[in-house]
Amino acid sequence: MNLIDAYIANNHYGKLLGMTFEVTEPGVVQYHLAITEKHLATPLHAHGGCIASLLDATLGVGALSLVSVDQKVVSTVELSMQFLAGVKQFDHLIAYSKCLKKGNKLIFMQAEVYNQEKELVASAHATFMSVNAAVAGYELTN
Repeated sequence: MNLIDAYIANNHYGKLLGMTFEVTEPGVVQYHLAITEKHLATPLHAHGGCIASLLDATLGVGALSLVSVDQKVVSTVELSMQFLAGVKQFDHLIAYSKCLKKGNKLIFMQAEVYNQEKELVASAHATFMSVNAAVAGYELTN
């Protein structure tokens, strides 16, 4: 099992929220989330933490896709986000990641989240540190 598959199998938080993703190329990820009643903080709008989780996951898997072949995983060091529009029940969100720069230890990522109307609802920048996958509890096989 590769590290991306292991991440999917072990990411119980992502499953709880209902997030799914696809890696289109190293560093570029599309994450999907359909907003349901369980995501709401008010009668009409999703909790900002839900959108923050979507952004962090999108950025993180984008960074992971750059280092997983080297049996490394990533940890969020810094995360900055902007909420640009409200998100409502029944919205379908798609988040996209992009690598700004990959160094030996640090990876700088950017992500944006759009609703089904292609309206930008949130954006973020993050820095990730890459570490050996065993540090995060993954068993490495050659």
